[in-house]
Amino acid sequence: MEPRHVLLPDERTLHGHWDPSLPPALTVQPGTTVRIGTLDSGWSTGPYTGGDTVADLAERPRHPAHDPAAGHALTGPVCVEGAMPGQVLAVRIDDVVPGAFGTTYCGLRSTALNERLGVTAAPVVHRWTLDGTAGIGRNQAGHSVALRPFLGVMGVPPAEPGQHSTIPPYWHGGNIDCRELVAGATLYLPVTVPGALLSVGDGHAAQGDGEVAGTAIECPMDAVDLTLDVLPDLFGAPVTTPVARTPAGWVTMGVADDLDEAMAIALDAMLDVMAALHGIGRSDALALASVAVDLRVTQVVNQVVGVHAVLPWGAIR
Repeated sequence: MEPRHVLLPDERTLHGHWDPSLPPALTVQPGTTVRIGTLDSGWSTGPYTGGDTVADLAERPRHPAHDPAAGHALTGPVCVEGAMPGQVLAVRIDDVVPGAFGTTYCGLRSTALNERLGVTAAPVVHRWTLDGTAGIGRNQAGHSVALRPFLGVMGVPPAEPGQHSTIPPYWHGGNIDCRELVAGATLYLPVTVPGALLSVGDGHAAQGDGEVAGTAIECPMDAVDLTLDVLPDLFGAPVTTPVARTPAGWVTMGVADDLDEAMAIALDAMLDVMAALHGIGRSDALALASVAVDLRVTQVVNQVVGVHAVLPWGAIR
């Protein structure tokens, strides 16, 4: 059944920052499914056909609503009636349909990692043609990869007033770039402001853990179907970092200034999940995590770093 509510990326819905005072583009009741379209992260309106330089990239076609000071092109916000700070926003990802084109950039920014790896002297732009039906993306050199589309940015704004960057991920979501948030996953986010005010964007047709070049296959999304609900808590406790129930298993996420701290946040949340699921204490949960839970680097390219812990289905019986 087609969702009754549709949000397209246009002047009314597009924004490039988090702001708790941004008026909602749509208000829905809990349990509602919304179909959302997004631009790619760079506000592109068509395939990139330029060269491999920063100047070429600046000339790519962009939506008229683009502001040079803006971050990712986000669609929203969506207000969920009755959602209050301290509660949990459940975002069930029912379907993710990528557009027909995508782009990956490498070496166009002088970052510490790019300099160490020696790629800034020879930047490249991969231009992808995406076949969502076949699940294949092909670049201009003839390389092909399997598509696994998801949204890199799903989040709610900070409670603090003013505009906030979309680049770093936060404890309440945002640019988390977790490749496990595919169709069939449910993301649990802390509600920070009345109505939650969910915004999404940054479509990725495919991405490896880490997003090491700084971009995935950045693409528009023709349709992302999200069912939004509000919970009082998760397993009897508030959510303090993004948690997800995914096709791969339970996933808990940590973001911080360094990987050690991000790992500790993700693992701390995973112990809570395991304790609730299996009725055990934290010491037993950590012992089991040591033999059943995988730690993965979510991304290392967005000012702070991310780690996610994965408890695969059936790993503990």
